[in-house]
Amino acid sequence: MAKPSWIDSLTDTMKIDPDEYSPTTSPSRRASLSYAVAGWLYMLRRQKNTRIQAVASLAIAVFCLWLQIDPLRWAMIIFAVTIVWMAEFVNAAVEAAVNLATTEFHPMAKVGKDVAAAAVLLGVVSAVLIGLLVLGPPLLEKLGIGGQ
Repeated sequence: MAKPSWIDSLTDTMKIDPDEYSPTTSPSRRASLSYAVAGWLYMLRRQKNTRIQAVASLAIAVFCLWLQIDPLRWAMIIFAVTIVWMAEFVNAAVEAAVNLATTEFHPMAKVGKDVAAAAVLLGVVSAVLIGLLVLGPPLLEKLGIGGQ
């Protein structure tokens, strides 16, 4: 078999029809939305870290309201919080897929789970740094500590 050209490498994936390989595919955008909401509700019900994130997210929102930050700062905070949520969701999806694939310990299963967890950690560290940079100056100003 001939080695595929770089153009084939770029276009092969888009030629795959998921209906040929998946037992079910979303029949409509409404169904897709309901699956996404179901996934979020699953996370809130079954993943304790997600419940902690929900409380932290609400606390951050209240803190931002108290600081009366501008829309650009809101956007940066929303983005940072969203990255953490997304990483946690992907982590849970990887864990579920690995658990489905094997019930026995396998070093590569551990790698998959650990790397997914590292993505969450990376998102959290990034969000904390963004939070300090974005909310630090308004907090110092609010407390009368900020230099003019």
